[in-house]
Amino acid sequence: MALRVLPGGAMEKRFDPWTIDETAFPHGAPPAEVFRFLLQYAVLAPSSHNTQPWRFRLGGDRLELHADPTRALPVADPQRRELVISCGAALFHLRLALRHFHYAGDVECLPDPYQPGLLARIGLGRREAAPADDRLFRAIQHRHTHRGAFDSEIVFESVTDTIQSAARQEGAWFQPITTPEARHAVAHLVAEADLILLGNKQYRAELANWIRPNLSAEADGIPGYALGLNDITASLAPLWLRFHDTSVPTSHRDAELVRQAPLLGVLGTPNDTLADWLAAGQALAHVLLQARVHGVHAGFHNQPVEVPAFRTRLAGVLHRPGLPQVLLRFGHAPEGRPTPRRAVSDVLEVSRS
Repeated sequence: MALRVLPGGAMEKRFDPWTIDETAFPHGAPPAEVFRFLLQYAVLAPSSHNTQPWRFRLGGDRLELHADPTRALPVADPQRRELVISCGAALFHLRLALRHFHYAGDVECLPDPYQPGLLARIGLGRREAAPADDRLFRAIQHRHTHRGAFDSEIVFESVTDTIQSAARQEGAWFQPITTPEARHAVAHLVAEADLILLGNKQYRAELANWIRPNLSAEADGIPGYALGLNDITASLAPLWLRFHDTSVPTSHRDAELVRQAPLLGVLGTPNDTLADWLAAGQALAHVLLQARVHGVHAGFHNQPVEVPAFRTRLAGVLHRPGLPQVLLRFGHAPEGRPTPRRAVSDVLEVSRS
């Protein structure tokens, strides 16, 4: 539990989703109780604007993962591609937690073509030995998106190789962007996309809906502290963003962050189907956790992927088949504060039938 200061100086205990007591795992309990516990790890997955667009439905000994359309971003993500990627990341966290607690996991992706919002159906599977290397699971509670500049320390090639292997294991690929010409081209695409997106009042309004004051009790969205804002600025940021075009300074800042990233790369998939998006989400979570195991943080720059014409241009920079899904930068940085998460009870529905 974390403490929050109330008016008058009183202290209130506040739910901290990032602190999970592993020793409280319900050994021998029915599947429903096991899933309730494991979902604590699933909800720590990353998502666009920290929307957490997942819903889980528990029926008998099976758990269903559903996309939550009420948390969609119709301007930034009209096809709900990023929404599905976010859900895929939560699915990977759940798979990893299953393995850690000695369950093989029985996962069926996209089990019903007539329910596209039903993304996966999960069973506990048989009991088995836990994986020998537990570092990936441990990284779940220490992975946070880094939105600022990285230190100048390099990211070793061995880490890049590990990231590429993680992406392949989930049916995706990771392409490092290494040449100065390619980095300049990608930085230019990010800046151009910023100008287009943030020049759109509807896009700014949608983004403003998910920016939170630092002292907000909301369990979703991006608190100002995650953007480097103090309490006063964070409180004013949503209103300012709605009525001011911030595209020019943001484009300059983002382009510089991309240019200076110790490791820059694109996560992609062979095609651009619902199955590809779900695979991309699982690959994203796997990649981010592998990076964290090696002491490396990550940040997102999805602007070029959110503008169709620029997504095509980004694919051209890569000179490889497939579709870009996520633009990522990696590097070393001091530990930051995590963003909030909803409790399992807020995202879980129990079927009574």
